Amino acid sequence: MAPNQPLTNLQQELLKLYAQQVSETDLLNIRTLIGQYFAQRLTKLADHAWEQQGWTVQTMHDWLNKENQ
Repeated sequence: MAPNQPLTNLQQELLKLYAQQVSETDLLNIRTLIGQYFAQRLTKLADHAWEQQGWTVQTMHDWLNKENQ
C-alpha cells in the first residue's frame, strides 16, 4: 500500500484492536476466529462454483484419477 493511500476499513478496525492489550489466549482465539471466517467464506465460494459448474462427487473422483495427476 502506498503511503498516501487511506487505510481500508479492515485496517482501521484492526488498529482499534491493536490499541488493546490482550492475553496470549485471546490472541490465539482471535487468530482462530479470523481463520475460520476466511475458511467459511472460501467454502461458500467453492460451493457456489461447484453448483454453477454442475460438478459432482464423480467429477472430483475423475479429476483425482486422471493419468496426468
